[in-house]
Amino acid sequence: MRDYTVTIDRSVSPARILYAPVFNVAGPFIDRHLEEGRSDKVAIRADAGDVTYRALAENVNRCGNVFKELGLNLGDRILLVVKDCAEFFYAFWGAIKAGYVPAPLNTLLRARDYAYMIESSGAAAVIYSPEFAAEVEPALQQSTHKPAHIHLVDGAGDTLVRRIADASPDLVPAPATADADCFWLFSSGSTGLPKAAVHAHRDMVVTSQQYGVDVLGVSESDICFSAAKLFFAYGLGNAMTFPLWAGAQAVLYPARPTPDAMADMIARYKPTIFFGVPTLFAAQLQALEHGEADLSSLRCCVSAGEPLPADILRRWKDRTGLDILDGIGTTEILHIFISNRIGDIRPGTSGRAVPGYDARIVDENGIDVAPGETGNLRIRGGSTLKSYWKNPEKTAETIVDGWVHTGDTYYQDADGYYVCCGRSDDMMKVGGIWCSPVEIEARLIEHPQVLEAAIVGRPDADELIKPEAHIVLKSPADACDALAGELLNHCKSGLAPYKYPRWFNFVDALPKTATGKIQRYKLRAGTDS
Repeated sequence: MRDYTVTIDRSVSPARILYAPVFNVAGPFIDRHLEEGRSDKVAIRADAGDVTYRALAENVNRCGNVFKELGLNLGDRILLVVKDCAEFFYAFWGAIKAGYVPAPLNTLLRARDYAYMIESSGAAAVIYSPEFAAEVEPALQQSTHKPAHIHLVDGAGDTLVRRIADASPDLVPAPATADADCFWLFSSGSTGLPKAAVHAHRDMVVTSQQYGVDVLGVSESDICFSAAKLFFAYGLGNAMTFPLWAGAQAVLYPARPTPDAMADMIARYKPTIFFGVPTLFAAQLQALEHGEADLSSLRCCVSAGEPLPADILRRWKDRTGLDILDGIGTTEILHIFISNRIGDIRPGTSGRAVPGYDARIVDENGIDVAPGETGNLRIRGGSTLKSYWKNPEKTAETIVDGWVHTGDTYYQDADGYYVCCGRSDDMMKVGGIWCSPVEIEARLIEHPQVLEAAIVGRPDADELIKPEAHIVLKSPADACDALAGELLNHCKSGLAPYKYPRWFNFVDALPKTATGKIQRYKLRAGTDS
């Protein structure tokens, strides 16, 4: 067998994925396409230029050889602070094929964050785009660990791009197995220091097949465009592994994903699948109130990062005729593991478990709760992290008997759909009853003047926790006491009495992670930075 053979056994349900005994995942994602006749097909489209599958494979090999020429040891970590561009593909897959471990980092972080990641990873090399030099270079100076090899992707001097041009286009893949360490992704660190989730060679195969193909139906004819960036687990699947697995095309956009920019990219590149987050879909809806957008190429849209309010889904469908498939995924499980799907959409829910994944909702003692009762969501499947790097305590806390504790509070409705109530540490107990911020936020977003909303718990004069609302309006000039009263009545008319907000704060923006998740802990602390 070739060292990248993957067999999909559909005689069982869900389908079983079988791997060659020696397995380097760069094979099926990169090398396979040349054997299957896609050499001249465009794999990557971007304003910087198109890249064919042949050019992709050659540059992956060249980049892998560049890393080998640096004298790295097998298994060494290579940190990537790289914008969404073809060179991200070359470095990521070149490292894997040559036997090293790439670790893409959030490109929106600050020097102190990068310094921590450099130190904690013990990285042998750091590769970064010049756009991020102002934070990466101070981090390298601050870090007590000094990577031996530091290279800009492009620009003047001895860059990765120049080295790739001079390297050999031939590279024999380093031997590995499906379960061997392959790449890292750092958690967002929204409530603490980021943790490095160690993923195996098989994990990208699992998500690309079980969600990309079996749920989304990604095929050679698709063109995938993701607002979420490649450093994020969601974007890594959307814009890289799903199209490469299917022999499709990826459209890359390196800048900030504004509604106007997304509309322009969709009109020009004609993607068939668009991946966004709820806040972006809300902003796009607002933009569509003032102008048209050519979305005719799209066959569906996907949302993750935060629960998609039912009202945004309904308004998007009414305005565009397109479905949004909402789902939940995590860095630890690599991509979406519960999802709505084409022809099976329940607004306000995350959908059903993706084939190949098992879901449980348990109480604080780890006992399964009854349908309709809230509890902690746990997931089991083939793409879960192996561990957190050098963090056995957190690993043991997160992975229990093969089940990953997601940290999300959920319940399963009578029809088997999973409903998100928010992060477990965002839940509030109001009047002795657990209360979900997501439910209140969804009600607020139904009001025509509200663009975004976030709910946190705040103690009242008697030190009892009550809901507090932070609201971004479509027109900030509308903020006034009268509107606060109107929103209060809007909530009271659609929610249980104990759930309505006791305070309303009109804000210009909500604090979020780079992946679009609302950082409610910052609102609880009284800061938006």
